Amino acid sequence: MDSPEGATIRSEQKFRKFLKSLVRKQPRDLLLVIGTGVSAAVAPGIPALCSWRSCIEAVLGAAEQLEVLHPGDVAEFRKKVIKERDLLVVAHDLIRKMSPRTGDTKPNFFQDCLMEVFDNLEQHIQNPVVLQSILRLMERGTMVLTTNYDNLLEIFGQQQGKPMESLDLKDKDKVLQWARGHVKYGVLHIHGLYTDPCGMVLDPSGYKDVTQDPEVMEVLQNLYRTKSFLFLGCGETLRDQIFQALFLYTVKNKVDLEHYMLVLKENEDHFFKLQADMLLHGIKVVSYGDCFQQFPEYVQDLTAQICKQRSPDADRVDSTTPLGTSCVDCAKRKLGESGTSSPKRIKQSD
Repeated sequence: MDSPEGATIRSEQKFRKFLKSLVRKQPRDLLLVIGTGVSAAVAPGIPALCSWRSCIEAVLGAAEQLEVLHPGDVAEFRKKVIKERDLLVVAHDLIRKMSPRTGDTKPNFFQDCLMEVFDNLEQHIQNPVVLQSILRLMERGTMVLTTNYDNLLEIFGQQQGKPMESLDLKDKDKVLQWARGHVKYGVLHIHGLYTDPCGMVLDPSGYKDVTQDPEVMEVLQNLYRTKSFLFLGCGETLRDQIFQALFLYTVKNKVDLEHYMLVLKENEDHFFKLQADMLLHGIKVVSYGDCFQQFPEYVQDLTAQICKQRSPDADRVDSTTPLGTSCVDCAKRKLGESGTSSPKRIKQSD
């Protein structure tokens, strides 16, 4: 029998309203940005997946057990984890400490520690609801990138018979294919993947080959201009230096964009301030609830709403026409201006 708390959560979710500007997006017009919140919901039994703080603490524990970091350094980093507000800075410092003194990030012990804390991931998938929702959107053309080191989505997708592919920014050809929509089940790991030491970088300087490549930067920034990014479980992503270098600080006219971020509303004042601040970046902040347990079902219901939308292909208005992904009313107006017969009205669902 369901607990009273669970029944209350479902009741609140059932009557929750969704932004129509979001649920009326076509799946192919979305790009999901997956953060630690997704992994935490899927595999709560692995503390390292729950947050950057938990990840750093787990890495320090593994470093201590594997004896790959001086005890004095371990103690110092544990103090930083408690005191430092920007944990990404701590993570940058830690990976440098566990890397060669030349400043290169490979080879490094950081990857060995991640492999230790992420061991046997497939055995820890407990709540696949969010992953099922993501795969459902990917089937319909939604692209996915992640700041996570884990490959939970790829593992689960392969279990469902999907040809999942993990990508990182070191492989230019693959990145270009993915950005142009040619790798349907590709997941771009902008920090790299824990199983591949060659692709793992935390410091933006490690991606100078990417950020200094006009062709790669153009296709990536074009995604930020033309897709609606939907941030899932991304508490720290906008402070992530790599994400900033690739998208946030390199694309102009951000108020013309329309991106979305699902967040936990723990404090009303903080939530509404965040809403106002993020609008400056073209990001609409949306609450999925006031407790983390509401996150999976919210994503599931949101996905169902988005997937209900009828594809505009049926009315011959698609992304290959000059009309792009404009709303139907705009499409009809533009067609009317050019003397072309109006397309059929697409019935919009709430």
